[in-house]
Formats: sequence, C-alpha cells, structure tokens
Amino acid sequence: MEYPPRIYDFTLHIVGLIVGAALIVGHLYALMRTAETQKWLIKLPRSKSAGIGILALDAVWCFWLVSCVDLEEFGWLRVYLQVAVPVLFILTVLFVEEFLAARAIGILAMLVAEPILSAAFLRSESSRLLLVVLAYIWLTLGMFWVGKPYLLRDQINWITKSVLRWRALSGLGVLWGALIFSLALFAY
Repeated sequence: MEYPPRIYDFTLHIVGLIVGAALIVGHLYALMRTAETQKWLIKLPRSKSAGIGILALDAVWCFWLVSCVDLEEFGWLRVYLQVAVPVLFILTVLFVEEFLAARAIGILAMLVAEPILSAAFLRSESSRLLLVVLAYIWLTLGMFWVGKPYLLRDQINWITKSVLRWRALSGLGVLWGALIFSLALFAY
C-alpha cells in the first residue's frame, strides 16, 4: 500500500522539541509576567495590526500548501487557488474588521496542527498521543475561533479573571511542554 507523500518532513523528535520548547517558554513567560501578558491577551482578539500580521502568515502558509500539496484530480485548480489565497487575504483585511486577530489565530491553530499530526502519523509510541491530543485541541479551538471569534475573547476573559486559574493553566502548560520536550529528547 502506498501512502501519500508527506508535505512536511519533520520527525516526531523535531516536532516534540519545537512544541515542547514553545509551550515551556510561552507559559513560563505568562507565569513570570502575569499582568503584562494578561493585558496583552485581553487586547489581542480585537487588535487590527496583530490580525493583519497573523493573517498574512496564514496566507503565506496556505499559498505554500496550495503550491506543494498533491491535489490529485483537482490539480487543474492549483492556479485558481494560488490566485484565491492573496485575494481572500486582501478581502478579509478590508471587510472583516471584527475580531480579525481571533479569526487569524484560529486559522493558525489549524495550520500548526497539521505538521504535528503528520509527524505522529504511523508512529508506534503511545506517548505521541500527547502531541496528537494537543493538535486536536488546537484544531477544535481553531474552528470555533474562526466561526465564533468572540469565544476567544470570552475564554481569555475567563482565564484572566482569577489569579489561581491563570497560574494553574500556565503551570499546566509548562508541565505539558516539559513532558513533550523530555519525551522528544529520550523517547522519539
């Protein structure tokens, strides 16, 4: 049986190191700079400049995917999709002003999940499920943030309301990242 070619050529080891390090650094920063991080996060969903920047990253990534992925019998659509990505980027920036950053973060969450799932595909280690579960959490949240972007704002407000909740979730993020990072070092 022939498997489809992989778009991303990352090993589970590399993905685990990157995701683990990102989780550790991001959540440690949130723990050490609580007030600063909370203030920034509360403004993020409605930030036009952050939305444009993240959406530009999403558009470049989508353009690259459209250019590289094997479209099989839909290969004739490649040129149209390559034109559609920048056009949709411009139209989104011009006409979707409400919660642009929240929507862009949702798209990015879904894009980031794919290389993680690709690296974990057909791997026998059951510890890979820590990355797979995280990827599916990001996929699910991403879909909701694109469709109902106010949910990201509500989730950020809920997390930032309580110092105990903030510390518990940030600590959980550090622990999850440390576990993934250590597994990437010694198991994958």
